[in-house]
Amino acid sequence: MFEISVEETFAAAHALRNYRGKCERLHGHNYRVRLVVESSGLDSAGLLMDFVELKRLLHGVIEKLDHQLLNEVTPFDSVNPTAENMAKFFHDEISAVLPPPVRLSAVKIWETETSAATYRP
Repeated sequence: MFEISVEETFAAAHALRNYRGKCERLHGHNYRVRLVVESSGLDSAGLLMDFVELKRLLHGVIEKLDHQLLNEVTPFDSVNPTAENMAKFFHDEISAVLPPPVRLSAVKIWETETSAATYRP
């Protein structure tokens, strides 16, 4: 199995619902997102997938969230904008547009340098 990954950052604000503590209040993060894709084979150029194309797909999702109040952006207007839910959101959005047989195997989102959530299907 071959695997590649890309990372990018973005800034956004959120307030956690159904949470008691300082994170229930409006606050922001400089998020970091890592996508990990895998495939058992490579293309004719010897690539699993072009890094440029994978970053383009990641940027397409980030554009929806960057410098936004996440609680006002679909689906986070009804789904709590936790790092865990955001990781699944990235997974679902990007998996839908990956070229077969490439598969998104993990999404990791850091809210801080020391706190992160990972989604693996």
